[in-house]
Amino acid sequence: MSRYLTKRILGMFVVIFLVLSIAFVLVRLAPGDPASLMLGPDATPQEVDDLRARLGLDRPILVQYLTFLANAVQGDLGTSLFFNQPVTQVLAGRAEPSILLALFSLVVALVIATPIGIWAAYRRGTPGDQMSVTTAMLAASVPSFLTGLIFQRYLATDLGWFPVSGYGGPDASFATRLEHLVLPSITLGITNSALILRFTRASMLDILGEDYVRTARAKGMSERRVVLRHALKNAGIPIITVVGLTFALLVSGAVVTERVFNLPGMGNLAVGAVLRRDYPVVQGTLIVVAAIYVLVNLATDLLYLVVDKRVKY
Repeated sequence: MSRYLTKRILGMFVVIFLVLSIAFVLVRLAPGDPASLMLGPDATPQEVDDLRARLGLDRPILVQYLTFLANAVQGDLGTSLFFNQPVTQVLAGRAEPSILLALFSLVVALVIATPIGIWAAYRRGTPGDQMSVTTAMLAASVPSFLTGLIFQRYLATDLGWFPVSGYGGPDASFATRLEHLVLPSITLGITNSALILRFTRASMLDILGEDYVRTARAKGMSERRVVLRHALKNAGIPIITVVGLTFALLVSGAVVTERVFNLPGMGNLAVGAVLRRDYPVVQGTLIVVAAIYVLVNLATDLLYLVVDKRVKY
């Protein structure tokens, strides 16, 4: 087990190093000069050159890269060109909405997908099964921004059940902020429930055809116990895998939903940083998202040990 963990942690460092390098190169391939954007069109060439020198953008690319790596190893992701604050501080201020949105969206997706997937597998071939699969494909096909706009129109504007957008003011309570996350969470949860539903159904179909399931039925066990205790438990590994990947994707891929609902999350921050050519914030966001992704994958693999005692590392 310790050997496996050592190999995985080393692999995580390699992945993060590659992300660091790719992020550094990509943001500098983008057109536009951050100094010119910050000073505006009325700035003189001398003022632009002075700002580039102050930001270190006039140094050779290799020097900038080595400096960036050395600082990143120490936990220093640089200073935001737009906010004039450390990138870690900027990201910390935007992490709460994104993480809470991902968690609540995953809960919504599981509440929708898990029972329907189990029921569809148990009722294989029936009209209800076909309807559930068709509904899942429809949910996956509709863009999240369209679903969000529909919810804003009817549930927020017409009925007034939820806030239309935003995350509350600076002094807003935690309950108020959670209220602002309800509609975005439902929007993302419905979209991402389709994949979990299909995986749950497929995994349950494989297990329900096994010999030990038929043996359990032959012993007189109730169908509920056979399905939930025997079949679902043994179908857990594929379901956990897709749930872990879904959570990682929700953290990194909620950009559109954050923009629609005007949430001050990391996705919204990254879009603004790209438009402003704020190199440190773009790089820092990519690094944090990559770190979350690899950590979620590691946690998913370790969770296999809890679900299935036959798994050994």
